[in-house]
Amino acid sequence: MYCKYIIKAYNVAIKSLIFSRRGLVVSLFISLLFFFGCNLPGFNNSISWKSYTNSRYGFEFPYPANWESLPPPENNDGIVFILPKTKSVRIQGWAGNRLPESISKDEKSTREVNSNFQTRQGVSGNLVVEVGSELSYMTLIIVHEKLHYYWQGRSPSKDFQDYYRLFDYIARRYKINQ
Repeated sequence: MYCKYIIKAYNVAIKSLIFSRRGLVVSLFISLLFFFGCNLPGFNNSISWKSYTNSRYGFEFPYPANWESLPPPENNDGIVFILPKTKSVRIQGWAGNRLPESISKDEKSTREVNSNFQTRQGVSGNLVVEVGSELSYMTLIIVHEKLHYYWQGRSPSKDFQDYYRLFDYIARRYKINQ
């Protein structure tokens, strides 16, 4: 509701004050209000949340309370949650042990992950966004000690922009036991 007022204030600040130092500060402040205060389609800040905790590998992440979980694998390495009305939108988290270099033939499985992302917990990882012709993904990969942690949000590509902020919100709140 108040987003229209923020947008008006932003336009006024841009037109009248942008060339001054004060105008730059005001426009930056209003931009931040707009970015953090306004709801975008596909992400409702009033979502009711639950938290999934994996006891085997010690990771956790929030998920919308109305999403359904698929049966977990027998080895308890992760979980998949689906949006009930579509079943094509999902979030999932899993983890696994890193293979020692002497056993692994695959160079990719033993090298460190380049960090471009940090969770609110302060853990660094690599966040990859892949947009395909049919499905799109946001994947978080964290390598910590002898474990690889993975979190992923997936949706049909045509709807990905509607779920991007939701996926980002969850990825930023991903936690591991340290």
